[in-house]
Amino acid sequence: MQKALAAAGVASRRACAELIKQGRVAVNGRVVTEPGQPIDPASDVVTVDGERIALESAQPLLYLMLNKPVGVVSTVQDPQGRPTVLDIVGPLPARVYPVGRLDINSSGLLLLTNDGDLAYKLTHPRFEIPKTYRVVAKGFVGPEAARHLAEGVWLEDGPTAPAEVRFVDYDKGTQSTILDITIREGRNRQVRRMMEAVGHPVRQLTRIGFGNLRLKGLAPGTWRKLRPDELDALRALADQQLLLTQKKRRS
Repeated sequence: MQKALAAAGVASRRACAELIKQGRVAVNGRVVTEPGQPIDPASDVVTVDGERIALESAQPLLYLMLNKPVGVVSTVQDPQGRPTVLDIVGPLPARVYPVGRLDINSSGLLLLTNDGDLAYKLTHPRFEIPKTYRVVAKGFVGPEAARHLAEGVWLEDGPTAPAEVRFVDYDKGTQSTILDITIREGRNRQVRRMMEAVGHPVRQLTRIGFGNLRLKGLAPGTWRKLRPDELDALRALADQQLLLTQKKRRS
């Protein structure tokens, strides 16, 4: 059952197994708490938290890259009625889910897919997938502040891992520094909190890179499917990063 749920884009197989153990999955109206139960996608009705999941075996796997605008939430639905990323992509032959999130005041590259296994690899901290952000920060970010960002800064949930920091420009008119920051973690509002910690709050934040993918050429509010070579490279990167982190732990 967890394999069918993962194929439907609910989450990774492991995460789907946890959903089952938590009693959040029902088959034909009966709650199931033991993973591994066989099901028939063509006839069984499966729900997660009361919501029916489409389990058609012929459901295609989709991989989309979207340039999320400010003011749009990175969820499939919003109780406050705000526009979501699914409102941008419109009707699709299969339901997709965001891979990670960008807060409502941030913009840029967001992946959407119904491939639960790949989504897990791209978001779990152990894989350390790099994400690059174009940051417009208040004031002049000097060498000392940049060094702190690169080496790691202390936040309320602990120190950040080393980041890559590249100076892009300084706008005298707005007294803002433009930086590219690459991180390999996925904490909530991490880049914003890092900049606040060094005394330079974010004025504008755009994700411009995710793994091997770059936002270049994709206008705000538009999306496209990933090319086969991009998808292959993304999968290879995830596998490579897993091997690297495993070597680090053994050494």
